[in-house]
Amino acid sequence: MKPWLKEHWCIPPQEDAAFVADMERVLDVYQRPYDPQHPVVCMDEQPKQLIAQRRAPLPTRPGHPARQDHEYVRHGCCCVWMFHEPLGGWRDVRVSERRTAVDWAHQVRDLVDDPRFAQAQRITLVCDQLNTHERASFYKAFGPEEAHRLAGKLELVHTPKHGSWLNTSESELSVLSRQCLNRRLPDIDSICTETNAWKTVRNEQQVGVDWHFTTEDARIKLKSLYPKIVN
Repeated sequence: MKPWLKEHWCIPPQEDAAFVADMERVLDVYQRPYDPQHPVVCMDEQPKQLIAQRRAPLPTRPGHPARQDHEYVRHGCCCVWMFHEPLGGWRDVRVSERRTAVDWAHQVRDLVDDPRFAQAQRITLVCDQLNTHERASFYKAFGPEEAHRLAGKLELVHTPKHGSWLNTSESELSVLSRQCLNRRLPDIDSICTETNAWKTVRNEQQVGVDWHFTTEDARIKLKSLYPKIVN
């Protein structure tokens, strides 16, 4: 394995049965064939600082690049949510002021009730091991009937702790950040405008994920993580 992969993936330095167990479950999920009645959707979120220009930037002109003042104005933060169906070439990006357990529950309800998944019997949702990414969050946000309905529509699959590289939504967020959020944006409306345009183009292009890393590969390339069995 290339050294930069180890650094990027944050792979544990020694045997870690918990990491292996969660990793193999995620990899097995990724091997499932496409099934619109049982779709696999990955989700991730990241904060985005809202920054406004203190002075108007200077546009590009012959012999001079665009310029902006080093001074800026902070307008707080927001949260960018990414929902990504790897085999469907589909993603949805939403923006909220916070990312509490209640916010997560509302975002996931919007996913479950999205017309795209109207015929889905159950959605497998791959997410990180944050304390907000649990069924309990539904009961914090909704009444017991609605919380039970949502919990019954989902199979939650968590990536290993410190193993978020297994979540394809993390890669999508990285692309989104590089392509349209890597500059000063002053408010949530600006973020929404950028993300809506980005996801529309990417969905129209049906950009999917060419995932090749399997459980069998992990047992060879990451064999140091697997505990040694002593009879």
